[in-house]
Amino acid sequence: MPLFLQNIIACIWDFDKTLIPGYMQEPLFEKYGVDPKKFWREVQALPEYYKNDGMSLIASDTVYLNHILTYTHAGIFKGLNNDTLRALGAKISFYPGLPEFFNEVKHFVSDNARYRQHEIRVEHYIVSTGLRQMILGSKIAPYIDGVWGCEFVENPPPPGYLEKKSKPPKAPSKILTQIAYALDNTTKTRSVFEINKGTNKIPDIGVDAKIPDEDRRVPFQNMIYVADGPSDIPVFSIINQFGGRTFAVYRHGSREEFAQVNNFQKQGRVQSYGEADYTEGSQTAMWIKNSISEIADLIVENREKALGDKIGKPPKHLD
Repeated sequence: MPLFLQNIIACIWDFDKTLIPGYMQEPLFEKYGVDPKKFWREVQALPEYYKNDGMSLIASDTVYLNHILTYTHAGIFKGLNNDTLRALGAKISFYPGLPEFFNEVKHFVSDNARYRQHEIRVEHYIVSTGLRQMILGSKIAPYIDGVWGCEFVENPPPPGYLEKKSKPPKAPSKILTQIAYALDNTTKTRSVFEINKGTNKIPDIGVDAKIPDEDRRVPFQNMIYVADGPSDIPVFSIINQFGGRTFAVYRHGSREEFAQVNNFQKQGRVQSYGEADYTEGSQTAMWIKNSISEIADLIVENREKALGDKIGKPPKHLD
């Protein structure tokens, strides 16, 4: 008996420049009066700065997290904590059609009697190198089934905290102090395997566990990955390799972004692309819904074939 019915269709989304026009940190810079261009210039220069300081291995994709902590400890992001990040998430503006499109996609499947008979449903996941708390505070949060993103620690325990039997001292005021979880362009693929194997739903299933394809919760061919840029190439590659669907988006009017996603398709990195517009009738909305239909139809076909193989044809009278 298989571990899962494999009747889940997973829509997996990047965040910055995929669901929103820019970067999610913009409300953070606005709150503290920080020039975002200056901040990102400093971030881009950090790897070279650290190399000159004697380091040779620098995680350039996530070095910005440390720079946020530097600004926090310097008092520029005064009192910045996870509650503040979540509150700032409410100020993030989304592309046209969002977040309503996420619900429309789910109803698109649940309202189909044939799909409903086989208990097929859609789940939405966001996999981002951005800040998880800001995503969870945004207006899209109620529509999603899981978020992978970067997290901060506020109050780490002191050395020897496990041995201390006395009452712990009152916690200091909450402020970001350490990085709890960092996601970069390559480790995004780990998140996809967690969805594939069901680790995100059943933590006892390790992402490195050897699980036959037929026992995985969401087969790769049941996945759709929507993203915008070069940072998503590792995930595009995995999804394409194992039979899933890939789609790139570009901002309306941006020739640079159009040229980029057009090249992605020419290079075989994505199967299609469209403008980041998720309103009813847009090319992007139609492509995603059509892909969901194709995946759902294949699930139905495979399940009905398996049922027929097990039960066989009913007997009939002979002439």
